[in-house]
Amino acid sequence: MGNKHKGLSAWQVTMMALGTIIGGSFFIGSSVAIRAAGPAIMISYVVAGILVYFILSALSDMTEKYPSSGSFRSFAEKAFGSGAGFTLGWVYWTGMILAMSSEAAAISILVRSWFPEVPIGLFGSAVIVVVTLLNLLEADKLSKFESGLVAFKLLAIVSFIIIGLLIIMGLIGKNSPVGIGELKYEPLLSGGIKGILGSMVTVMFAYAGFEIIGLAAADTDNPKKTIPRAINYTVLSLLGLYIVSVAVLLPLIPTGILTEDASPMVVALDRWGISWAGNAINIVMFTAILSTMLAAMFGLGRMIRSLAEEGFAPKLLKDKKDVPYKGMIFSGAAMLLGLMLGLLFPKVYLFLVSSGGFALIFTYVMILASEIKLSKRRKIKNRYAYWFTMAALVAVIFSMPFVPGQSQGLIAGIIIILFYSLIYSGIKYYENIKKFKYQNVKRNTAGLSTEFSEELMEDEKNPKQNMDDK
Repeated sequence: MGNKHKGLSAWQVTMMALGTIIGGSFFIGSSVAIRAAGPAIMISYVVAGILVYFILSALSDMTEKYPSSGSFRSFAEKAFGSGAGFTLGWVYWTGMILAMSSEAAAISILVRSWFPEVPIGLFGSAVIVVVTLLNLLEADKLSKFESGLVAFKLLAIVSFIIIGLLIIMGLIGKNSPVGIGELKYEPLLSGGIKGILGSMVTVMFAYAGFEIIGLAAADTDNPKKTIPRAINYTVLSLLGLYIVSVAVLLPLIPTGILTEDASPMVVALDRWGISWAGNAINIVMFTAILSTMLAAMFGLGRMIRSLAEEGFAPKLLKDKKDVPYKGMIFSGAAMLLGLMLGLLFPKVYLFLVSSGGFALIFTYVMILASEIKLSKRRKIKNRYAYWFTMAALVAVIFSMPFVPGQSQGLIAGIIIILFYSLIYSGIKYYENIKKFKYQNVKRNTAGLSTEFSEELMEDEKNPKQNMDDK
């Protein structure tokens, strides 16, 4: 990998991370989580933010100690062997493919609010093709373009917060002050503990994409300084934006009426007669989700390149250029397949979110497990926090059935892990057979050579007898 271009700064990495994270999973997917947990969704977002901080801390520590373009895939391989590296790399890649297919579906859902006749598959496919082509730009150029799109999505969230506060205070529209509004009629734990646990997959999915910080390390000049700063900037930005926007949303709308077919922000503004603002936010969300897909493709292409370099992906996908063109195009084609798969289910978006969410949470568990294993011989300050975070993530996975529609995602996620584990076992079995055959051929060849040498030596000792025989 050449270093022809100026490395990414902490702010550029942060903007790229925010670009990957803040997308349809928050603007639309939050409807599922809010409906499941009720007002207690605030607890879910805070807990998820804490878990993300410790996952990123583990990732940062390993990035500093064992810098690698393969990031957490390479760390898992170092900690648990090549099988773990192979499985984790492909599970993460598949999870992100499903996640970005859900983003394409989310864009199609937004467009259908204006053009109901446009099929989700057709428009979603067009978006995937455009995103793939744009990602063929160099990392520095892409980050500048991405920063511009991120600004739009941050504008959408900040605009909603401001307009929502004005509605609550009665300073906009013809309504009297709302105050705590709908919170008067809903208990804090309206969905119970099961609601909080069940919402965590969707909430964690709203934070998904932060691992791109580790994958971007190879594109920075000084990863040891840049990556920890980017982590702090990212976590603080996300916690602030998510918690404040949800806090403003809850007084404006009953949580029970939300569905994954529309953004809760738009539904809330329409309910209070501010439909023009809802339409404006819909337009901005279009660019927001597009930026999420752009930033995610950045990491997907590099993960494929890392797998190919280790011999874990077809040789055709090897790429020595700064931009992994082959990995990008391969990932774009896979997104199209992921979208088509999602269309086979009644709730396209929820299936893609839950199955992709499972794969990503599995990735986070492996990041923590790798850090715990690799740091056994040295002191780390967050060891017990890492164990707690890992246990919490496992609990989140097994809580998926608490929300209707997520069971299919849980089953799909388990199948994904088993599928790649079997593929790795098959590859190793094939390699062992080849090795065994090679050793046999070598042994037989060595035996024939020895016999031939012995005969030759015998001939040299008895040349006269040989002549008489002739």
